[in-house]
Amino acid sequence: MIRVEDLHRAFGGQRVLRGLTLQVAPGEIMVVIGRSGGGKSVLLKHLLGLLRPDSGRVVVNGTDITHLRGPALDRIRERYGVVFQGGALFDSMSVFDNVAFPLREKTRLRSREITGRVEEKLDQVGLAGMGHKNPAEISGGMRKRVAIARALVTEPEVVFFDEPTTGLDPILVNTIHHLILGMHRKFRFTAVMVSHEIPEIFGIADRVAMLHDGVIVEQGTPD
Repeated sequence: MIRVEDLHRAFGGQRVLRGLTLQVAPGEIMVVIGRSGGGKSVLLKHLLGLLRPDSGRVVVNGTDITHLRGPALDRIRERYGVVFQGGALFDSMSVFDNVAFPLREKTRLRSREITGRVEEKLDQVGLAGMGHKNPAEISGGMRKRVAIARALVTEPEVVFFDEPTTGLDPILVNTIHHLILGMHRKFRFTAVMVSHEIPEIFGIADRVAMLHDGVIVEQGTPD
C-alpha cells in the first residue's frame, strides 16, 4: 500500500503541493489526472523518492520513505518499475540492451537468465524478434512498448507511469492502455499513472484522482 499524507512542496515561493493526501491499495491501478503544471509530476517524484516534501510524508508498505537516502532508499526502489514520459530509452543501446539494463544493474542473474527474461518480456509486449533493433529504427508506439517491457522485467511490486501515451495518436493511445491493462491482469502489480488522456484512462483505471491546485479534489471509481 502507498499512502501520501498531507504533502506540501513549494519551489521559489510557489506552492505546488498544498496538503495532498492520497492512498493507493495493493494491486490497483490508480490514475492521477489534472491540468499540465498542476503538480502531477511533482507528486510522482515524491513517490519515487526523487524529491523531499517541505512537510508531510510518503509511506510505502509501512515504510516512511520521506527522508530515506542511499542504500535504504535503493532497497525501496528495487521494488519499483518506472515508465518515463517519452520512454527515456538509451539511443546508443539496442532494444534488447535497453530492457536488460535494470537486470544487469540491479540483479546477479546470469547472462542466460537475463536473455530469457528479456526475450519473454519483449514477446509479452508484442516485440518478439525486435531486440536487435535500435530505438531510432522503431516507431513511437514500439518505443513505448520497450519502455513498458523494461519497467516490468524486474517483476516489480509497483509500477509508475508518467504520461505513458504522450505524443501518440488516439488509436495508439488505446493500444498502449490495453497493453498496460493486460500486463496488470497478468502480473497484478500496483500501478500509479499520471495522465491527461481523458476519457481514455477511464477504461483501465480502478480509481481516478483529480489533482487541482496542489490537492486531490475528487477521487473514486471511473463509473
